[in-house]
Amino acid sequence: MNKPTIEQGISDIVGCLSDPILVFPGGWGEDLPEWLKNAITMERFAMNMKALKGEEMTGTDAEACAYLWTAALTNPMDSDWTQIYLYIAGKVYEKWRTKESGVTMSEDIRVESLNDEQMRDLNRLKAWLYQKRTSIRLEQDRAERRQKKEEEAARRKAEQPALFTF
Repeated sequence: MNKPTIEQGISDIVGCLSDPILVFPGGWGEDLPEWLKNAITMERFAMNMKALKGEEMTGTDAEACAYLWTAALTNPMDSDWTQIYLYIAGKVYEKWRTKESGVTMSEDIRVESLNDEQMRDLNRLKAWLYQKRTSIRLEQDRAERRQKKEEEAARRKAEQPALFTF
């Protein structure tokens, strides 16, 4: 594992706030509840802290929950992905719900554990979510640098007097 640079650390912290929340294509992303968006931000910060202690960066439980929530609203899921979704939704909801609401995850749909293959699928999803959101950030950074470079070149060209006029 490469030692992270200061620039990488700053980029990761900025990413906690500015990286997009990835949702399943289909139009449900704008309907994510506010508490889940806030949970994603907080869990991203917590993941950064874990990474400072040597853990590998990955997507968070809340990010996986948001993605699977929008996927479930778009398409029917097979039994494994349904189990994964109910497992992660239960974990995230119990962690971030307001205790004053008195609402808890219904016992008849609560999933307490996953089998090994389901856990591998969940971990692959979280790794993909992290890779995808960071690649979007890096591409945006490259585009900004490219635009600044082009603007600077255009400014210099405009300021430089023409040596020869034909």
